[in-house]
Amino acid sequence: MRKLATYEGIIENGRVTLPPDTDIPDKTRVYVLVPHAETQPTLYIASPRLAHPEQTKDFEMQVTENTADASV
Repeated sequence: MRKLATYEGIIENGRVTLPPDTDIPDKTRVYVLVPHAETQPTLYIASPRLAHPEQTKDFEMQVTENTADASV
């Protein structure tokens, strides 16, 4: 049976700081709940898609060699 304890701390320099009289053993797994947290919406940039996938052949790349400037 797992026990549950609740502690209140604050974030300082990106780390949770608990009151000095808190005694939690090293390597104890903890979970942090943030009440009233304001979240930033996650941006999603989708890859472009063809409206008509059958047009894929129209976008094939053609590679050609031009040897006229080969001396550069």
